[in-house]
Amino acid sequence: MKALQTACGEQHVLTAHHALRAYESDGLLQYAVVPRAAVLPGSAEEVVAVVRACREHGVPWVARGSGSGLSGGALPIAEGVLIVLSRLRRIVEVDLANQRVVCEPGVTNVAISAAVGPTHFYPPDPSSQIVCSIGGNVAENSGGAHCFKYGFTTNYVCGLEVVLPDGSVAQLGGKEADLPGYDLHGVFVGSEGTLGIATRITLRVVPTPESVRTLVAFFATPAQAGLAVSEIVAAGVVPGAIEMMDRLSIDASEQMAGAGWPSDAGAALLVELDGPAAEIAERFDELSAICAVAGSSEVRVARDAAERDVFWRMRKAAFPAMGRISPHYYVQDSVIPRTRLAEVLERIDALARDAGLRVANVFHAGDGNLHPLVCYDGHVPGEAERAEELAGEIVLACVRAGGSITGEHGVGVDKKRYMPRMFGEPDLAAFQKLRCAFDPAGLANPGKVMPAPRLCGEVPGPYRRHPLEQAGLAERM
Repeated sequence: MKALQTACGEQHVLTAHHALRAYESDGLLQYAVVPRAAVLPGSAEEVVAVVRACREHGVPWVARGSGSGLSGGALPIAEGVLIVLSRLRRIVEVDLANQRVVCEPGVTNVAISAAVGPTHFYPPDPSSQIVCSIGGNVAENSGGAHCFKYGFTTNYVCGLEVVLPDGSVAQLGGKEADLPGYDLHGVFVGSEGTLGIATRITLRVVPTPESVRTLVAFFATPAQAGLAVSEIVAAGVVPGAIEMMDRLSIDASEQMAGAGWPSDAGAALLVELDGPAAEIAERFDELSAICAVAGSSEVRVARDAAERDVFWRMRKAAFPAMGRISPHYYVQDSVIPRTRLAEVLERIDALARDAGLRVANVFHAGDGNLHPLVCYDGHVPGEAERAEELAGEIVLACVRAGGSITGEHGVGVDKKRYMPRMFGEPDLAAFQKLRCAFDPAGLANPGKVMPAPRLCGEVPGPYRRHPLEQAGLAERM
């Protein structure tokens, strides 16, 4: 601990059990670990000193941003050090002439758009954007409502200053988006903290569109809304955002946002067009007609910015609003082809009935990124186990439909057991060779992403369930 205190100051090194409990899990509360210590560096130089100290003493470490992740990616190691980056929150440079922003990893997602607005904005916008950090977005390759048109975090990271697991500092990429050589900053984005720590991030921002128009269409069933999504994309309409909510998620969000949406709607499709005003005016009429033909019972068009904000408040309230209708929930984020949407939603309904649980579906409909929220009461014996099992069956149903185990939340500790369902042993071995090239000692976020301890001296668990969520449950790693 002396080396950590020397690096960051005694007041920024936490070792007391009650202080460490604040960092025992990320946004996925199903797993919890109290680390040996948590250290809060205040500069890139202090990050280097901490990583070098861990390297010298052979201590594993985990980097953590805002702790809003949903895959257990920032779950601590019991005998390791948690490196908390929340003090690194400077926006270093705003260069609108070149559409670039340079920031530290603790800067929140929404702060980037605030810094460059009103003329520009940063498109990847997770629902947690007011709290999630850019460093975490880079680690998980986060997405959001506007990623169907604009792309994910990886499309906006131009360069990274990275502290590698041996304590050296590397520059990956630069201010330009396309440099010669290997795309190492592309490799780093989405690596979930297993290759190093980004201490400075160069992002691309884009001009604010001239015009934005938003509607919400209501349907009797999610299948009808899914048909509308397919027809919209087939017609060549490229919405800035296209989001879907089912009946249960509408009920929950209505209690929080109070938008006055119909109480009998089986699904709501929120669609936003942005771009040149003349093009949007023409395309918007086409969009409304497609929704009507697909069977929408009502289409509401946002009359002004205030009503648009109400529409989006409903969508972004979906996760926190679940607490209004269920004591606990288990969230997944699998991906399916758009054309299999109705089929997979029906399968999810059947699985939920068999398990005797409710599942709320809210998702990025344009790219098929589902967010099924399995509702349960952790105080009822056996219900949490059924919820976890149901969540796993949903993941596998999506994979069988030609999809992926994750779209933006990452693999972390929660989904690593599903990696062999998508990748063969040669693929997994190739991933591990890359990981070992960056981290031969296996100290960076060990036990995450890969389905079992492999090379580089990876250290598994031990993990325990969060006492408020699933006390006393048997481990199923």
